[in-house]
Amino acid sequence: MIEKDDLQIRRMEFSDFDLMIKWLNDPEVLKFYEEPPSDLERVQRKYGPRIEGKHYVTPCIAMYQNQPIGYIQFYVIQEAEINTYHLDSNQKVYGIDQFIGEVQLWGKGIGTALIRLMLSFLENRGASAIVLEVKNDNIRAIKSYEKCGFEKTMDIDDEMSLMEYKVST
Repeated sequence: MIEKDDLQIRRMEFSDFDLMIKWLNDPEVLKFYEEPPSDLERVQRKYGPRIEGKHYVTPCIAMYQNQPIGYIQFYVIQEAEINTYHLDSNQKVYGIDQFIGEVQLWGKGIGTALIRLMLSFLENRGASAIVLEVKNDNIRAIKSYEKCGFEKTMDIDDEMSLMEYKVST
């Protein structure tokens, strides 16, 4: 789907469920990704319809040096979120969520490169802005997002903030 240097983003497949179960049971990953520990049934229920195109979220697997290392998803922000986040309803705003599931690769710049690759992809799809939610204590992720051009735009609650990347025209 998208490729640059040693990094690729491809659509998630049913065969990726075991990876998702592994990653979504890692306590280090779950510290920062808003999801409970998962089993096969939970992963099938949540990600199956996305893989089949029956959900507005497009699920993808991040690959580094031809090995799966994490998850990234993108979606057009829905009307309810546009209102909640006080976004411009006349613009095409995407949301993204992601994690590097192989924690030994954290802190190596791979996440930042992954985000930049996705931003470029979404800009080519006509995005005017891209938003994401981040836990306020996830300092590593916040620094990565800031390197990519995201800015904090609002506090969602005591634990979470919204960050926005505005596409320059």
